[in-house]
Amino acid sequence: MTDASRIAARALGFRALVWGFTLMTIVPFGLLLLTSVKSKQDLFEGAFVLPDRIHWENYVTAWVDGHFSVYFWNSVLVVVPVVGVSVLLGLLTGFAFAFLSFPFKKTIFVVLTLGMMVPTEAFIIPLYYEMRWLGLLNTYAALILPQIAMSVPFATLFMASAMQQLPRDILEAALLDGAPRGLILRRVILPLMRPAISSLALFLFIWTWNEFLIPLVLVNDDSLRTMPLGMLFFQGRYTVNIPVLTAGAVLVILPIIVVYLIFQRKFIEGLTAGASK
Repeated sequence: MTDASRIAARALGFRALVWGFTLMTIVPFGLLLLTSVKSKQDLFEGAFVLPDRIHWENYVTAWVDGHFSVYFWNSVLVVVPVVGVSVLLGLLTGFAFAFLSFPFKKTIFVVLTLGMMVPTEAFIIPLYYEMRWLGLLNTYAALILPQIAMSVPFATLFMASAMQQLPRDILEAALLDGAPRGLILRRVILPLMRPAISSLALFLFIWTWNEFLIPLVLVNDDSLRTMPLGMLFFQGRYTVNIPVLTAGAVLVILPIIVVYLIFQRKFIEGLTAGASK
């Protein structure tokens, strides 16, 4: 076998492996979509059998009877401030760690890193008692404030790492011109950081949207539940109607897919920015 044939065989094997992993990802989601537009009678004909007609009423039932309209807006009301505030604070603290000198800088950096390693299960009980002492249980603040606190360490490290990849010549030129730090951050760093900010916002959006444990413990009012938590109780009420259940699952994951498709290019730019410099 020649070198060219070996290279071609390896490339073919790699493509087959990639396509295999792709199918492993796409097929379950396609099956979920197919089930969500079936009737209960269609399920008995087989999982991959196409229905006689598309049952869009499953989504209407999930949206109205399953209260997913309430859960959706609750998720939006939680995600928007968590992502916005976390990105803003991460941008400011990342700038400080990347370019400024202050006491205990390395110690604080290590503390932030260690904080990211602690799972939510380890502090959810103390967090519950803290929220109860503050009188914030069953409020939007109980959903928003802890998730901001959990997101800021990652946002800080992400922004600091991305800023350290910026061209030093531009920053030094701005300093020589006598520009203040705030102006450098707004006019020089911020335009260069847009891909990284988009990537960070997408990460935080996915994590916040999918957060389950904090809403489960800190909220028991149905009018304040988010979509992942609402899916749990929705499953208990509609355990027999599998098409409506899968329609609710599609409603939970659909915003994530839409947001990713919108920011896909910026997301890839943000992840590859350091490698291209």
